[in-house]
Amino acid sequence: MSTLIATQKHGSPTLLFSSGSTRARSLRATRVQRQTSANLSNCAGDTDNGLVSRRGRFGDYEREPFTILFFGRDAFSCKIFKHVYEARDIWHSLQIATNPDVKTGRNGSRLDISPLKTLGRTLGIPVHIIPKEKAAFRRWLPPRPFTPSNPNTTTDAFEPPRSHVLVTASFGRILPSSILSLFPESQRLNVHPSLLPAYRGPAPIQRALMAAERQTGVCVIQMGEVSRREGKTVDQGGIWAVERMAIGDDATFTDMQNNLAEKGGKCLVQVLRDMLRGKVCLYVFLFCHLANVIKAHCIPQAPLGAETHAPAITAADSTINFEAQTADVIARLERAIGHQRALSIPLALPGGRSVSIAGLCAIPPGSPLTPQMGNARPGRARYSSTAKQLLVACAGGSLLSVDRLQTQDRAVLTAREWWNGLKGMGLVKDGTFTFGYPLEDSM
Repeated sequence: MSTLIATQKHGSPTLLFSSGSTRARSLRATRVQRQTSANLSNCAGDTDNGLVSRRGRFGDYEREPFTILFFGRDAFSCKIFKHVYEARDIWHSLQIATNPDVKTGRNGSRLDISPLKTLGRTLGIPVHIIPKEKAAFRRWLPPRPFTPSNPNTTTDAFEPPRSHVLVTASFGRILPSSILSLFPESQRLNVHPSLLPAYRGPAPIQRALMAAERQTGVCVIQMGEVSRREGKTVDQGGIWAVERMAIGDDATFTDMQNNLAEKGGKCLVQVLRDMLRGKVCLYVFLFCHLANVIKAHCIPQAPLGAETHAPAITAADSTINFEAQTADVIARLERAIGHQRALSIPLALPGGRSVSIAGLCAIPPGSPLTPQMGNARPGRARYSSTAKQLLVACAGGSLLSVDRLQTQDRAVLTAREWWNGLKGMGLVKDGTFTFGYPLEDSM
């Protein structure tokens, strides 16, 4: 897959080249081997604001390595963080800010610990825990060196050091302006797993899968203040780099999360390296035969359409309606959100009990299993001893196979165990059962 790198020519509009494109290869192949004495002189004289003059082969200049504060929490952010941690040339100080431990499960029986917290402490990286309450987090500030050394200095009057960088990846909280203002505007970076502006929001991977997208990607973007009053939304900052990725037919959230995090980590490190080096090189554009200076730069996003938002996953998203959803849609839904929510059939059994289903697969048309269901109405189910699966008719004449089921407040059972229990309650008639309907409607 090729990487799109945002660049800018001096005196001309911003461009976005693919690193694998013919044009990009031509640029690399025709890099000028030396600069004019004037260019070298300009590079050598730039020592302000933390810039260190280094006359390289192409007259590049470099800055001192960054002091990075990394906000994150889950597996996605852990993989991103590993790439930053291993790129020792881009930082001399690296710290983590993450979520506190949370009691989950029935009666708080399980302690949910931030994976990034565990990773950071394993690697010997300082870890700072943010407040649990949102109101307290809005007043929270990171420790030194990210805050003013003079306690009387307000964040509004604070001049952010050029070496400080803020990075977020799947953090789950909106950073207040009091934190953002501690870092240079161009050095507040977020790694977002979608092809922005599509799927801005907290669940971009899930929503792309649910919508049957054939392509997605990951962006490194610039963070800005979020203000609904002023129309400033999340994930709308300028784009520094993009990496595209195809979505396979059987792609799952976990697979996509891992692949996008891998690509996103590499993109982030490259952007940070470009920032450090100033990315000032001479290239020859064959199409115009002119030498132009290229700098790392970000480009603005297009406006967000209502159809491309990626809101958080809710219970409503995991609700199954066999009359409205095809087998393909239901199976894809499990691959998208099954890791975080069980797919549930409401009022599935007499008495109003719900049933959760898992291990789902859409049966292709023409399968030997199809005749077993005939022209069954959506929601009608039959156990197949051949496939050892529960077969359920869905919308559009499609057929879904179910491997595991869980009746409300009961244990998870195999399809055969669950079906035998259903027969024991007298709910199976003529070898079939219809979810959500009285017994007599199963005929």
